[in-house]
Amino acid sequence: MPRIDYIREALCEARPRVRSVRGKRHACVAAVLRSGVEDPNIPEILIIRRTEREGDPWSGHMAFPGGRSDPGDISPRFTAERETLEEVGLDLAVAEYLGRLDDMAAKGSPMVISGFVYHIERGNSQLTLEQSEVHEGFWVSLSDLIDPEAHVRYGYKPAGPDWHFPGIALAESDDESVIWGLTYAFLEQLLSFTDKGLPSSQPWFRSLRIGEWEKWENREQIATELVKRIEKIEQTDDREGGDQ
Repeated sequence: MPRIDYIREALCEARPRVRSVRGKRHACVAAVLRSGVEDPNIPEILIIRRTEREGDPWSGHMAFPGGRSDPGDISPRFTAERETLEEVGLDLAVAEYLGRLDDMAAKGSPMVISGFVYHIERGNSQLTLEQSEVHEGFWVSLSDLIDPEAHVRYGYKPAGPDWHFPGIALAESDDESVIWGLTYAFLEQLLSFTDKGLPSSQPWFRSLRIGEWEKWENREQIATELVKRIEKIEQTDDREGGDQ
């Protein structure tokens, strides 16, 4: 089971990969853990669903709380803590800071995303959502996230009908409640610090569904092709809009 002590020890010793943000936008997110109900050693993690907003590429997506750095932010970690307080009302200044994950580069956008991990007491975990940013929040057990039954192929519609990505469904038959993309990648990192990784990132799991999962072997190539498809769609939409 993905125990909090494994995560705490691994992050203490980790040397995260930090990317340069020069000439790029920078966003920071917080992976917030709290003690589980049935077993305090098996934590729950906060997942939010972003409010749908026109022009927001992550509109309606499942995510961690967080957002873009402001010029006045003193550090990336400060950004993650400020955004978390603003979006869900959690004061991470009273939480246990566990460490930093590897930075991620957003595909198709000159942006770097940094992730920071915290452990907060259940008594300090009441959410107060900023509805303009966050539609709803979920506390999800890490044991549920590693359940193979929850792992699905997520179809990102703007990319076309043949493009699917590894995802974790938080609700049955609900495409809007699937964790995928950057949030999935951060979870994959986090759970690699435990004795249980995400099933869909493991070769044995992919081999069970070879016809469905083979496209994910080369993620960089898939991401490049996806960006090209999205750009082509956007260019077409711009031309059609200009003709009206």
